[in-house]
Amino acid sequence: MVNYLSNMVIPIIILSILLYGKKKKVNMYDVFAIGAKESINTALSVFPYLITMLIAISIFRSSGLLEFIISILSPILDFVNIPKEVFPLGIMRPISGSGSTAMLTDILINHHPDSLIGKMASTMMGSTETTFYVVALYLGSIGIKRYKYTVKAALLADTAGFISSIIVCYILFS
Repeated sequence: MVNYLSNMVIPIIILSILLYGKKKKVNMYDVFAIGAKESINTALSVFPYLITMLIAISIFRSSGLLEFIISILSPILDFVNIPKEVFPLGIMRPISGSGSTAMLTDILINHHPDSLIGKMASTMMGSTETTFYVVALYLGSIGIKRYKYTVKAALLADTAGFISSIIVCYILFS
């Protein structure tokens, strides 16, 4: 029953929008075409920021800087009981969605998804955001230049999500 209802949600929403448009006597095809045309302009304005961010992420991953940071912080991670396997995900997640997804995949291949490390990594992915990507892409594309406080608040939220993921997983699964 639940599966049937969840499969029907999207078609019901689409049908409701179409019926509402018909009731208001709106030419839905023309409105859709105008929206599609506007989205092309949005995509073109975002594109340079997207390319810049992807290049920066590639340089960060290829440089070996991530491994260097982890090797320096390893004694601290051991002391506070943060698994070394999930820490790279905590560093990569604010930078890159695709990079952190690749790291999550690697973690789940090497440690089972139902392992404590797999659950921590999965919880972390759902509890954090690709902060620098979002700031660079969205704020850059609309021309906002002063986003110092936005980055600080977002990184604080990412840190809280990272730490909370580890604590909650230790409480629930160990």
